[in-house]
Amino acid sequence: MTRRDWLLSDAPQTRRQARLGAIYQGWLTFRANKLAMVGLIILVLLIGMAILAPWIAPQNPYAQNLADRLQPPSVAHWLGTDALGRDILSRLIHGSRITLFIVGTVALIAPVIGLLIGTVAGFAGGWVDQVLMRVTDIFLAFPKLILALAFVAALGPSIGNAVLALALTAWPPYARLARAETLTIRNADFIAAARLQGAGRLRLLIRHIWPLCLSSLIVRVALDMAGIILSAAGLGFLGLGAQPPLPEWGAMISDGRGYILDFWWVAAMPGIAIFLVSMAFNLLGDGLRDVLDPKGDKS
Repeated sequence: MTRRDWLLSDAPQTRRQARLGAIYQGWLTFRANKLAMVGLIILVLLIGMAILAPWIAPQNPYAQNLADRLQPPSVAHWLGTDALGRDILSRLIHGSRITLFIVGTVALIAPVIGLLIGTVAGFAGGWVDQVLMRVTDIFLAFPKLILALAFVAALGPSIGNAVLALALTAWPPYARLARAETLTIRNADFIAAARLQGAGRLRLLIRHIWPLCLSSLIVRVALDMAGIILSAAGLGFLGLGAQPPLPEWGAMISDGRGYILDFWWVAAMPGIAIFLVSMAFNLLGDGLRDVLDPKGDKS
């Protein structure tokens, strides 16, 4: 029996074989989605670019050279230079680190908050559910970017405060999703069986309910990444995110908006970078939905 046959066996002999087989089948489903693979490749390249930024950036992203200001794309500067003569390609490469830091941190904080609040509300019910969901409704009543602007304006402009603001405004959809999943399984037979065996509420949440909510949350997180990137770029564009001279993509667009008609590349290049990464996350999210969402259309 080959390794592939072992993984695709309809009658796994061990739990490890069943788990590895499910992962392999999920990979085959994901790999069949060509657009999802394109998104994955773009994101792998982005991560590699961020890790190797000090070595692959052709120039110092902070070095100013007024003699070369606003140069068009050329052999010396592949994507041109900005108003201070800084190499745009180098700044985009180093700026990928900031983008991944913001997206990764928000993607770690917001779903955890939403999962905790949503599962507690759905499992406890009663007044606990009412209070937590009304708080969630209050956050959902405001546009996400407007609420993030209010938080950053109160806390002060910086990357850390921008991440905190985005995380505090991104958790309500995850809470709603986790609550809906919890309501569908809290009265299931396996939950009743676990109760009869003496499992407490905390154990039921952690061992039985949270794992069943994770697949839906992962899909939602992947699909929300593009929105997080755009919100972070919006904060940077308004001067409330990363502060100069950090090469944040939204701030780079803001720096180039005054030259958009005559020197289009200053704002267009970071805009294209934001577009490509946002598109990659959307494509990846579609592929993950096919793999992880048992209710989705796999056709």
